[in-house]
Amino acid sequence: MSRKKSRKQVFENVEVIDAGAKGKTIAKAPDGKIILLPNAVPGDVVDVQTFKKRKAYYEGKATIFHKLSDKRVEPACEHFGTCGGCKWQDMGYEHQLFYKQKEVTNNLVRIGHIELPEVTPILGAEKQYFYRNKMEFSFSDARWLTLEEIQSDKDLGDKNALGFHIPGMWDKILDLNMCHLQADPSNVIRNSVKQFAIENDLEFFNTRNQTGLLRTMMIRTSSTGDIMVMIQFFKDDQAKRELLLDYIAETFPQITSLQYVINGKANDTIYDQEVICYKGADHIFEEMEGLKFKINAKSFYQTNSEQAFELYKITRDFAGLSGEELVYDLYTGTGTIAQFVAKKASKVIGVESVPDAITAAKENAQLNGINNVEFFVGDMKNVFNDAFIKTHGEPDVIITDPPRDGMHKDVVQQILNIAPKKVVYVSCNSATQARDLELMDAQYKVVKTQAVDMFPQTFHVENVVLLEHR
Repeated sequence: MSRKKSRKQVFENVEVIDAGAKGKTIAKAPDGKIILLPNAVPGDVVDVQTFKKRKAYYEGKATIFHKLSDKRVEPACEHFGTCGGCKWQDMGYEHQLFYKQKEVTNNLVRIGHIELPEVTPILGAEKQYFYRNKMEFSFSDARWLTLEEIQSDKDLGDKNALGFHIPGMWDKILDLNMCHLQADPSNVIRNSVKQFAIENDLEFFNTRNQTGLLRTMMIRTSSTGDIMVMIQFFKDDQAKRELLLDYIAETFPQITSLQYVINGKANDTIYDQEVICYKGADHIFEEMEGLKFKINAKSFYQTNSEQAFELYKITRDFAGLSGEELVYDLYTGTGTIAQFVAKKASKVIGVESVPDAITAAKENAQLNGINNVEFFVGDMKNVFNDAFIKTHGEPDVIITDPPRDGMHKDVVQQILNIAPKKVVYVSCNSATQARDLELMDAQYKVVKTQAVDMFPQTFHVENVVLLEHR
């Protein structure tokens, strides 16, 4: 039953029946429309307060829980529900994997209209917590207050925060006590830096007013034991800057790369900023199957090192290389996949639009003594043209790992024009992957598909597809 409440509605005793895209779960309203919920688990029976009505669905929130799902588990993190980082901590890991697999398969079938082979079960992660090698935290002089804190008459004490943005609120920062995504010393470093900054009157940033000194902190860790810490300052105050950086260096001698940025512009992005090395090296190293990858503050590297290794092994396995093939690696990034498959290929050509990434790719290939890879920079749809193919040869295999938006239709068309025997498509968004696969379906058959869980406790999932020319 339902009752109206102004323009919003309340639905009572609704069963949550499924999980959908972007971590939302799904219930059905009495009128047959679906309801998208951010705070329930499939199997819960709940009352729902809607706050948006669309033509085909409602958006709402579970307000009363009449029955709790047997798929539920106790969230590990004290910040769960306020922090938007891990939306699925309240769902058992085996069920997370089930819904990730289901989403990938549904997207390929419903969006791509693809005829699928027998689907290989999703590859889960051995580590379900403390798996990230990179975290970015924001400073704020006005931390996010819970409703209980706002309504309380107690002294709320210190208002400074060092943590994550509240979902959908660019100027609100949740102060973190303990995060379960990156292994220590990450939490210890963050909490110590916050405490030292407060004790020494180092001003935390105010996003709205664009005031303060401390903006962000990035911590990168690696499987080789390297640790990078980078502090972003809003203004150039040498005395305060050196006070903080010296404290970090002395308190955490295990940090191998201590860097900083002075960024006085409106946003936090560092890609157009000079990164200055204060102590140690200006990079850290990641290692995978004997290959070393040099990572600087601006480098892209898969944030789950252990699962990236599994993802790359699947990609190489799908490519089925004999040592004779010319391979193109599109959207190569810093050339990790290109170098990973190089020893099984005759030659690998990597293409990427970010100049810094290509510089890193060339440097890493040299570092690893790999001389059968070449890297080229430019917008994919412009670089990957007939003249490029004529110069570098027709590939036997194409590996493509595009960003979330998928491949530009001109890139898809060029692949169809070249018609290599095999295409291995790695995707972090199975919806855009499915869209691209539909464009290729007349010429290519999906022979294998394998989902890989890179981000436990979240709804994100990678998928690898092997296409063979019909």
